[in-house]
Amino acid sequence: METIKNLSKNLLHGLSQIFRRKSDKKELYVSSAPKYKTTAGDVVFNILNYSFFIIFTFACIFPFYYLFINTISDNDLVRKGAITFIPKGIHLRNYISLRSVGDLAQSFKVTFARTVLGTALMVCASGLVGFLVTKREMWGRSFWYRFIIITMYFNAGLVPWYLNMSMLGLTDNFLGYIIPGIVAPYNIILVKTYVESIPAELEESAYIDGASYMKVFTRIIWPLSKPILATIAIFGAVGHWNSFQDSLIIMQNNASLYTLQHRLYIYLNQTTNIGQAMRSGNMQLSASMQAALLNAKTIKYTISMVTVIPILLVYPFMQRYFEKGIMLGAVKG
Repeated sequence: METIKNLSKNLLHGLSQIFRRKSDKKELYVSSAPKYKTTAGDVVFNILNYSFFIIFTFACIFPFYYLFINTISDNDLVRKGAITFIPKGIHLRNYISLRSVGDLAQSFKVTFARTVLGTALMVCASGLVGFLVTKREMWGRSFWYRFIIITMYFNAGLVPWYLNMSMLGLTDNFLGYIIPGIVAPYNIILVKTYVESIPAELEESAYIDGASYMKVFTRIIWPLSKPILATIAIFGAVGHWNSFQDSLIIMQNNASLYTLQHRLYIYLNQTTNIGQAMRSGNMQLSASMQAALLNAKTIKYTISMVTVIPILLVYPFMQRYFEKGIMLGAVKG
């Protein structure tokens, strides 16, 4: 019994020593931690910093908000400039009326098809080329990489570009929207840098197991590169959706291939003619629809809002990939 008592006494004493040492270390760690005192300068800096970003955010959001409330407010009040912060006489007639303008629907289809197809091909090409130029065993790797990158800095100009597109048969052709944008040098740089950040052991183990370059790309590189691929997909989608110059120059003789931005440009410059056409009966619209579209200002606002909404809806879902991809893909060039 005495032996058991002695053992239990020694065990308790040892545990108490252990806990005492831990508490002493904790107190030492807490006491040694530097104490930062907020100064008046820090408070002023925080106030100015937060104020700046709040104002900047408001400046970015307000134009879209102003555009939207003017499209759903009473058209007479919009014409008089009475709508500033709060919508008045809310209605959706402007948006409903746009469905009756046939060429606008066709332009929307062309722009949507161009954005989806052009972005998909660009992402696939950028991903594959960005992967290939990381392989040292690729024939002429440095030459081909530099050959692609140099196109970012040298441009022949607008007239040679148009002549080249004409000789290739891409004028008044839907492929004129797609083919020139498949190879994007900047996106290839981002993908190349991202692929180089992936551990080489993953590829080496696949090569040892007998995998080909294409299988390594599709099974390993492609799934791991989703952040950077989503990032360049945003770049491509926004670029195709907002593209205007190519439609204006190479689609002069084929109005059915006008993009939405090109159509918006035409409407912004011909709102008076649209009103006259509706008054003369060339556009078969009801009286309420005519009243909604006769106001030139509401025509501009409504069509502008229609062209902006799709990108605003897509971007929030891609933002988490965008932030990660652009950081990892831009560490080194």
